[in-house]
Amino acid sequence: MLKLPEGVRIWVATAPCDMRKQADGLSALVQGHLGQQPKSGHLFVFFSRRRDFVRILFWDANGYCTVSKRLEAGRFRVPSPVEGQAAVHLDVRQLLELLSLVEASHAVRRGEVH
Repeated sequence: MLKLPEGVRIWVATAPCDMRKQADGLSALVQGHLGQQPKSGHLFVFFSRRRDFVRILFWDANGYCTVSKRLEAGRFRVPSPVEGQAAVHLDVRQLLELLSLVEASHAVRRGEVH
């Protein structure tokens, strides 16, 4: 189980993100697009257009941290956007489900040719 400090919120960006972005680029998105403070200690979750790659940004005591996960098969079940909002709030349980459950109907291992 993922244990986060009390008061930490989890924000999932509803628009796909360029996964070439690292901490500085993601923090600019957090501030400019999501309207949040990237150094708040909250978790900010970004997905690729194909929904097979996720990157999480958060501020630790003295710097940015990023965590990435790329699926070999399947896609993440990204939450549906809420009209007018650039991000959706999740709780820890929802984030864990999101990171572990994938849509496998079109799953193909990387490198396989049809």
